Amino acid sequence: MAYSTLDNPLVSIITLNYNQADTTCQFLISTTKLTYQNYEILVCDMNSNENPSHKIANLQLPKVKVFLCEKNLGFAGGNNWGMRQASGSYIFIVNNDTEVTPDLIEKLLEPFFLDSRIGVTCPKIKYFFNPSIIQYAGFNKMNMYTGRTTSIGDREKDIGQFNDSRYTFGAHGCAMMVKKEVIDKTGMFPELFFLYYEEWDWSSRIQKAGYEIYYQASAEIFHKESMSVGKDSPLKTYYLNRNRVLYIRRNSNKFQLMIFYLFYYLFAMPKALATLILKGEKLHLKMFIKGIIWNFKNSSYSQI
Repeated sequence: MAYSTLDNPLVSIITLNYNQADTTCQFLISTTKLTYQNYEILVCDMNSNENPSHKIANLQLPKVKVFLCEKNLGFAGGNNWGMRQASGSYIFIVNNDTEVTPDLIEKLLEPFFLDSRIGVTCPKIKYFFNPSIIQYAGFNKMNMYTGRTTSIGDREKDIGQFNDSRYTFGAHGCAMMVKKEVIDKTGMFPELFFLYYEEWDWSSRIQKAGYEIYYQASAEIFHKESMSVGKDSPLKTYYLNRNRVLYIRRNSNKFQLMIFYLFYYLFAMPKALATLILKGEKLHLKMFIKGIIWNFKNSSYSQI
């Protein structure tokens, strides 16, 4: 069955705000260009220093609701909190440091009506400040021996080489539309991760439940990238390294885990530590070590 606007399901758009009211307002202004009209927007504020409600109210956007959380739940917990308050049959999780294109919602909905196996759709993501350059056109398969993957097309100029839609190995947390049925069956983001690798953990669980993740090439969004935590944030160093190990622990078999431990602790970790020491990055070094120690202290958090 092909999708048409007559189907018109309610789409709940969820975005987090943390001390970025102006950026969030820019995102909200971009949504006024959406041609799809049956949507609600839930702005979930993660205990920002300044309440963003007044600035958002000044935009006079009737489809926007602001929810104020009393603590910062992180990317995983914050989006879960938003999903629990959403009314839509489809949930569009999207970063506040993005700007949408007019037909984004229709394009992301289309695959669900063509293939019942599809549980998540993701658009082509491009860099906002260099809009001809791709950030995401699907993910390559996660290497379970190294805990690394790559984004297809990242840093490549878009000349149409990734214009074919297809199944992909993982959803991108920056912009992902999820069928409510999938949430009911698989749960939500694993809040243990807080930040980074949570979309990979959820993607693995979604695929194990029999659903596919789909890269919709005709849908586009523009991403300002890493505005919340900063490109070189010590917080990013901590969670990326902590959760790299945690993801493999939760999703690998015994053989994969053994090889990963050998690779990580004999090669990857010493290399990273040496690099940080040589660069004099004391705070990043401290956070990297903290991430390693966390996994030893929390060894009970194993497979799903």
